[in-house]
Amino acid sequence: MPRHKGQGVYMIYKLLDGYENLFYTIFLGVCFFGTMTALEKLARLLPKDQGREFAVNGALSEGKPRGAGIIVITAFVLLCALFVPLDLELIINLALIYLAMITGFLDDAAETPWGELKKGILDMVISVGISVTYYHYNGSEIHLLGSSFNMPAAVFIILGIILVWASINVTNCSDGIDGLCGSMSLISIVGAYVVIRHTTFDNSASLMLLAVIVVILAYLWFNCKPSKMLMGDAGSRALGVIIAVAYLKTGHPFLFLIGAFMLILDGGAGLVKLSCIRYLKMKNFMKNIRTPIHDHMRKNQGWEDTEVVFRFAIAQAFLTLLAIYSVK
Repeated sequence: MPRHKGQGVYMIYKLLDGYENLFYTIFLGVCFFGTMTALEKLARLLPKDQGREFAVNGALSEGKPRGAGIIVITAFVLLCALFVPLDLELIINLALIYLAMITGFLDDAAETPWGELKKGILDMVISVGISVTYYHYNGSEIHLLGSSFNMPAAVFIILGIILVWASINVTNCSDGIDGLCGSMSLISIVGAYVVIRHTTFDNSASLMLLAVIVVILAYLWFNCKPSKMLMGDAGSRALGVIIAVAYLKTGHPFLFLIGAFMLILDGGAGLVKLSCIRYLKMKNFMKNIRTPIHDHMRKNQGWEDTEVVFRFAIAQAFLTLLAIYSVK
């Protein structure tokens, strides 16, 4: 097997040391079928979606199990504990990913949705934790356009906080069509996985991402249109943290702008529009553009849900390939 960073905790990984093919067969099989089984058996325990009054086709979600992210992310964390060589950095990251999931699930299950201030404070705590943790264990070296340099610590940490916060929120905002958020998140994470696997050789990070890739595939089995369950904020917020961690661990954090471009475009447009209207008093800003962008394409451009999912996923796959091959 490839060497892993540090000693850490590694259960099945160490048990099957020297049997790489067998390890990956067991690892991938348990990730996929274990998650599928958990989703199938536990979905009935989840809160039911109330429908979204202002979302396009929001009523179609009413009554479906919501908050499946608690199952998906719990499975992901347990699988990492079993199969991935864990060092303290990864343990902290998994704890913060799980915290993002818990806060999202509590919001999903609440009769009254949480306010922006409460969610914003929680996002900031998680973002600071991820950024500081990465800096502490990896430093502030940045790879960009074929060169590398060390960024001042304060600047690096602040930019890291912005990256994590943005990733959480754009991923969350993109969760509005069956299969859309999961598909785009999957493609973005695959891009980071390929870069890490072939450049940094950080086996713990690559195995962590491989686990979440397979777990998302299992979830998408149930979330393709017409979906049987919804990930809710419990899933989308945690996936946002995972995507941010993934691109930080590549050593090329600015790749996030390409590797997650469709998530940024889809979910970020609404954040920009709301900020300009609310704080800059630009009442007519993006007046004719409905946000998130996936709603604009459905309502204003007449795209079917499947067209949105496939076209956004195709665009993201193309951009992710560009991101992969831009790394030297």
